[in-house]
Amino acid sequence: MTLPKTTRRNFLRIAATASGGLLIGFHWAEAQTTSSSAMAVIGEDALASGNIEFNSYLSIGTDDIITIMSPNPELGQNIKTSFPMIVAEELDADWQKVKVVQAPLDSKRFDRQVTGGSGAVPHSWERLRKAGATARTLLIEAASKRWNVPAKSLTTDKSMVIHAESGKKATYGDLAVEASRAAIPAEIQLKDKKDFKLIGTSVRNVDNPEMLTGKPLYGLDFYREGMLYAMIQRPESFGKKLKSVDSEAAKAMPGIVDVVTFKNNVAVVGKSTWAVNKARKALKITYEAEGALESTSDHDRIFKELLDSTDTAVVSVKRQDGNVDAAFKSAAKVITREYQCPFLSHAPLEPMNFFAHVREDGVELVGPTQTPELARNEVAKLLGISPYKVTVDITRLGGGFGRRLKADYVLEAAELSSLIKAPVKVIWTREDDLGGGSYRPAVRYRFSAALDANNNLIGYKLRGVGINAGNCTREDNFPSGAVDNLLIESVEHKSPITTGPWRAPITNFLAFAEQGFIDEVADAAKQDPVKFRLALLERAKKTPVGAIKYDIDRMKAVIELAAAKSGWGTKKGVSQGFSVYFSHRSYVAQVAEVVMKKGKPVLDHIIAAADCGVVVNLSGAYQQVRGGVVDGLGHAMYGQLTFKEGAAEQKNFNSYRLIRMREIPKIDVHFTDNGIDPTGLGEPALPPTGGAVANALYKALGKRLYDQPFSKQEPLRATLGEKL
Repeated sequence: MTLPKTTRRNFLRIAATASGGLLIGFHWAEAQTTSSSAMAVIGEDALASGNIEFNSYLSIGTDDIITIMSPNPELGQNIKTSFPMIVAEELDADWQKVKVVQAPLDSKRFDRQVTGGSGAVPHSWERLRKAGATARTLLIEAASKRWNVPAKSLTTDKSMVIHAESGKKATYGDLAVEASRAAIPAEIQLKDKKDFKLIGTSVRNVDNPEMLTGKPLYGLDFYREGMLYAMIQRPESFGKKLKSVDSEAAKAMPGIVDVVTFKNNVAVVGKSTWAVNKARKALKITYEAEGALESTSDHDRIFKELLDSTDTAVVSVKRQDGNVDAAFKSAAKVITREYQCPFLSHAPLEPMNFFAHVREDGVELVGPTQTPELARNEVAKLLGISPYKVTVDITRLGGGFGRRLKADYVLEAAELSSLIKAPVKVIWTREDDLGGGSYRPAVRYRFSAALDANNNLIGYKLRGVGINAGNCTREDNFPSGAVDNLLIESVEHKSPITTGPWRAPITNFLAFAEQGFIDEVADAAKQDPVKFRLALLERAKKTPVGAIKYDIDRMKAVIELAAAKSGWGTKKGVSQGFSVYFSHRSYVAQVAEVVMKKGKPVLDHIIAAADCGVVVNLSGAYQQVRGGVVDGLGHAMYGQLTFKEGAAEQKNFNSYRLIRMREIPKIDVHFTDNGIDPTGLGEPALPPTGGAVANALYKALGKRLYDQPFSKQEPLRATLGEKL
């Protein structure tokens, strides 16, 4: 099927129906709390000229349909539902009559057309509220003039303006034309959050009907008449380069148009995915080494060497408070532990794919990307043209988790199209995806804690060694600021194996290591793990050491909520483990509960308490937290990529273990209600999960877990056996 393309001009044509209506243009980059200077009503003359410089549009048709153009890529984080909900709330719209249209890339008008870092809703919150409130104000003014009554005497509800005293009512569609002739007011009044009717309720995903009935939404659905298909053979080992290619057998196969070699790639181009996939297997390719061919055993050795290194040129000090050496020398007790995680693939359900058509007059790109502007700019740089000759249309993404923040697969499609002089869609297989790089970095941490004779935490050290991880610590996260003497260090090993952001970058494993270690320190200090954390936070609040870059009260609130909702420490026959973490502006605490059944540990229940500010869509928020918990649990328990001479040993899901449906525990989610603006939720629920589960398993089995995946470590390997 052909996936429809929606440009800004097309949207305006759709929104401005022949019968007229209200069309408001607004600038995302210039929003202020109540000023409406960045908005205007779009009149018929402006529509006719096409010279409309606003970056997004809210339209109300005479048929009562309310439409908004949404800039951010949708990959399951629910913004395509949440964005219009925010507009509808301030507009007092009938939700059944609101829809959203995906915007193409337009970097002149949008200032953050990115999905990543859990930042879409926090960035757009005020802008969307203001757009809805402005439209509502114009509709009230139109009704006020029509009925000759004061605007203050009018109320709105479910896309109607109401005059209670006279009993008069008018639909938004009925008032849209009159409202379109009014001037934007200088100031607008946003709702008090306590008056929200739609925000904070559960609303179904707007794409559900299309997803459930197989309508074309995703990059893999996209089809353009006359386009070709391609699959690319890349080196199977990081550190190897192309030496020779024998493509004669592949070229002779049915449906094959050409075999093209470029850079380190061999692309098979044909008329169907089946044809190119089959022909690719007929290629005869030899490679030669061009660098180190690293194996997992090499990484284990490198981790040990760098954790012990005293070379100041290698070790980067990220934060230092007090006198750590003196604190550890005077300590009554020192606890030192190490934690290690493997590489992980992002493994989105939809493998990498992209469509490109390189023409003399410009380049058209279509597909799933988290960073459309990066894709455009990188393609322009590759081809030596202006970025403004490259268009990018964004499909819905079948998962991303950070993998689609990169543009390598887009560049492949664009370069191949430029070489074959034809439109082409490049598709990766699952084996390509697992072997193709941009992994979650492998990391090893060493933690040390110093306790005095009264079991007070007087010293804290962390050194992290990451493979292509950059700074693999978060030096200002808890417990920084709560310990008098603290040292945080990071070391990086440069490797041919490519890495990139993976859902909740760095913190996805650091949180487990930190929370597992803090639990062990609390144990050594003979204190309850929850009380131990709360005491440290209280200390940070009363006598902070250095900078405090997390919100102590918000962290305390989720700790207390999780403890209360889980009945912490009160359940018999249940082993509970605790964890709390701050990432991407939000706070999540979790309690994992393990019970023994027939002598084996069973993860029965996870209770999560989250502070993400105002919850826009309760249904979507539940999905984000539960999805983060499942993602964190599955990868902590099972996920692992190992390497032999530069090649990933796991090729598909038969060897790259994912969590099964039957392994997912009951998950209860609770949100704090502090009334602050939204702070993000796509990632923060994942980091605490591994720590909570590991701490619960320790309570059940009496042995600590230090490495991931847990299923490969004792005591779980012996306890759960081959079913893993």
